[in-house]
Amino acid sequence: MDLVIGRVVKTHGVRGEVVVDIRTDDPAGRFAVGTRLRGRAPRTAGGGETEYEVTAARMHAGRLLLSLAGIGGRDEADRLRGTLFVIDAADVDSGDDPDEFYDHELEGLPVATVGGANVGTVKEVLHLPGGELLSVTTGDGREVLVPFVREIVPTVTREGIEIDPPDGLIDPVEE
Repeated sequence: MDLVIGRVVKTHGVRGEVVVDIRTDDPAGRFAVGTRLRGRAPRTAGGGETEYEVTAARMHAGRLLLSLAGIGGRDEADRLRGTLFVIDAADVDSGDDPDEFYDHELEGLPVATVGGANVGTVKEVLHLPGGELLSVTTGDGREVLVPFVREIVPTVTREGIEIDPPDGLIDPVEE
């Protein structure tokens, strides 16, 4: 399984730099000059994977700008729009902090209400502009999107997730 550490948002300038939306807690290490990145093209562009070497990295207006070997102009850089930079999930661990988890550590965990009713299983964590959502597959195959905020998701452990959903968010499947 792969973890996304960044996504190419757009180009910057005419020399082939790309603006990267950072999704890692170690951008200085993951995007250091000389680092080889695995880039996964968006599905609309075939979804293939390519390796890139970082030739320059700098922060500009709160965003990471990268120059990559072989990408020399705006048109070439623009073709990278939507590319996800990924690493192998086995190479990372969230550590001992009980409030920090990587997406892959949550996927597959059982979800229940604070009252003990089974809801389903975490399919994926969605990172949207408004915040994170847990995509939960219920026992009857429906998808429920649960806002990943402490008020609704008070308990997260490596064994399971407990939610306190507001009325109407879900209809728990009793077992």
